[in-house]
Formats: sequence, structure tokens, C-alpha cells
Amino acid sequence: MRRKLFFWELGGFLFTGALGTLLHFVYEWSGGSAWAACISAVNESTWEHMKLLFVPMFFFSLVQAVLLGRNYPNLLAVRAVSVTAGLALIPVLFYTYTGILGRHITWVDVSIFFAADLAAFALDFWLLRRGKLSSGWMQILGLAALWGLAFGFVWCTFRPPRLPLWQDPVSGIYGIA
Repeated sequence: MRRKLFFWELGGFLFTGALGTLLHFVYEWSGGSAWAACISAVNESTWEHMKLLFVPMFFFSLVQAVLLGRNYPNLLAVRAVSVTAGLALIPVLFYTYTGILGRHITWVDVSIFFAADLAAFALDFWLLRRGKLSSGWMQILGLAALWGLAFGFVWCTFRPPRLPLWQDPVSGIYGIA
């Protein structure tokens, strides 16, 4: 069972890394369509780059819940915790290194995305194996958190707060121009 879970989590890491990378370009490729804006980055803001981690993890969670939910009754709560940890790592690491250097470096930005992806699935694997967060109310809370994050990412793409996390450092815009 542990080996099967490891391969599921490795698959999730690879799926998230690959799809997240593609989603960086989907909005532009679509000609700026609203459906693409809901799932892909619409600008270079840190928030939109966090969406590149969340969306693939969310889709993977749906598949995993259907196929593994019975074996891991703590899946939804654990995934909510691990995706939140991965999402938090992106701005923490990005603003820390750019604050120290005074500029950003593209390969470091890409590395941060993959580090957050790896950290999220490593935490996920660790918590799932140990059966943590398995009560029924935690699953409901986990499901609500995942759907709340999904709503938040879509909402803030179209109505972003005027805060640095949502501002495109290249154009200075917030959300969709």
C-alpha cells in the first residue's frame, strides 16, 4: 500500500509540474479567453503563479479522491493542508530571495515552483501514510478549503485586491488588463 501511494504522489508531483508549466502559457495561447483565465496565469503576478500550482493539484485531487478515497479517508483534509503549504512556499521563497537580491532570476522562480510542488506532495505523502486528519469533520473542512481556494483563485483573477501579491511586476496591472 505504501509503495502504491508513493507512485500516486510521484505521479501527482509530475502531473502538477507538467500541467502547471503549460498553464503558464494557456491564457495567451487561448487569445485571452475567460475560461483560460479561470485556470491559467493571466499575468506575471505571484498570485497567478500560485494558481499554476493549485489548479493541477486540485484536478489531481479529484481523480485521486475517486480512485483512492476509500483507502485514504483522510485524503481531502490532507490535500487541503499540503496544497496550502505549497501555496505558502511560493510567495515566502520568492519574496525572501528577491528581497535579498533586489531582483528576480527566472530559473530561481521556476525552481521555486517545482520546490513548492515537491514539498506539497512530500507533505501529502507523509500525512496520508500516518493517517493524520482523518475525522469526518476534517474531511468536510478539507473539501470546503479546496473549493474555497478554487473560488478564490478565479475570483481574484477577475477582481484582484490592489496588493503587491496580485500586481504584475512587469506591467503593473492587477488581474486581467
